[in-house]
Amino acid sequence: MRLATTLPAGTLALLAILHLTHAAFAWDRQVKQGETLARINCARCHAVGRAGASPLRVAPPFRELHTRYPVEDLGEALAEGIRTGHPSMPEFRFDPDEAEALITYLKSLER
Repeated sequence: MRLATTLPAGTLALLAILHLTHAAFAWDRQVKQGETLARINCARCHAVGRAGASPLRVAPPFRELHTRYPVEDLGEALAEGIRTGHPSMPEFRFDPDEAEALITYLKSLER
């Protein structure tokens, strides 16, 4: 009888662990995709990593963006064509998945 009462709890714990593991892998995949997008599209002006100065002095380092405004709010701007920023910043448009990945990467820099 005892095995029958512990089995469902153990099964639920295993399912929770599997779910969290899947979520962690999905997060990591989005962070890597966002980092790639940042390096390809933004690194010529912005410091996109955890250290270093931006190549263009007026372009804020990505690791500091969350101190200026909530990066979660950038999704629409990234999808519609972001035009804010420094005066020489070109317009960028990302599809919704790319915008979400870039935001996830920016969120990872807050840690």
